[in-house]
Amino acid sequence: MAFHSDYLGLSMAAMPLLRDIVHERTGIYFAPDRLDVLADRLAPLVLERGFESFLDYYYLLKYDPCATQEWGRLIDTISVPETYFWREPDQIQANIDHVVPQLVRANPYETLRLWTVPCATGEEALTIAMMLDRAGWFTRAQIEIHASDASPTAIQRAQAGRYRERAFRSLAPDLRDRYFRPNGEAWVVHPELARRVTSWSVVNLMDDEVAMRARVPIVFCRNVFIYFSDSGVRHVVDRFADAMPTPGFLCVGASESLLRVTTKFELEEIAGAFVYVKR
Repeated sequence: MAFHSDYLGLSMAAMPLLRDIVHERTGIYFAPDRLDVLADRLAPLVLERGFESFLDYYYLLKYDPCATQEWGRLIDTISVPETYFWREPDQIQANIDHVVPQLVRANPYETLRLWTVPCATGEEALTIAMMLDRAGWFTRAQIEIHASDASPTAIQRAQAGRYRERAFRSLAPDLRDRYFRPNGEAWVVHPELARRVTSWSVVNLMDDEVAMRARVPIVFCRNVFIYFSDSGVRHVVDRFADAMPTPGFLCVGASESLLRVTTKFELEEIAGAFVYVKR
């Protein structure tokens, strides 16, 4: 059953202000007909603080110099952590079969770095690592996988590397047995696979830190822009375009399109998968 904030006496009057500051800081946009969804998600945080209104919470987020931790809790609350291993694998496979060889040939003595953001609880980064390992790339080239998410809780879970059965619904059992070890009612990442992910970090796509992180030739930024406004997507994609080298390969989700928001990347088909390329 949905939580109804009005029932507890929290006025909805300040919700447009909260919606706008959440959009500004995270890129996630709640349309006018979804303000009640935002209110239901934020109301427990408001009440835990002992506030009597959403306006009090807005003032905390906007003006309190110590609100950084609260923003982490807010992002944990509004994030949609739905992910699993081997999600949309064709695009990853196309990069491994065609883009990675191209980049390694062009710079054989340089470390090839990939960035996946948002990485949620780590399934995508580990999927990339499994595919690279199966193709033998870790013995042929220096490759680093960096993974980031705006949710501190998601990153903690990714670092723990402990997954329930639901996360493996698209992963072949032989791969699960090869790269994971049973542990009680869950599975734990094999240390050898865990080492393939070079770093886990908390990064908000709207922050300036993106400009530094995106200085890599392959970026996986999948299934997050469906929650962003066009202006939010444009902001992030412009940062990618400014930071990524040429050529740069940007991978978004199958249901996402950048054609309306940028001309800095061209949509190309690579081995049956679509990738946005900076030429």
